[in-house]
Amino acid sequence: MSFAIYLLGFLIMIGGLIYGAVLLHIAPHWIAVGGLVLLGLAILKGVQSTRGKDPSK
Repeated sequence: MSFAIYLLGFLIMIGGLIYGAVLLHIAPHWIAVGGLVLLGLAILKGVQSTRGKDPSK
């Protein structure tokens, strides 16, 4: 559940950044590239921060 909340927050942030980029008249293909990079970063950071610790041997 915490991964979904983390990802939702990151998606809201990405949406705001995309909206700002549109207002700045940045080319749509660069907006798409930036959005994909940020989405990948969101997934990596979300998994990293929400996964459980491996038990010690």
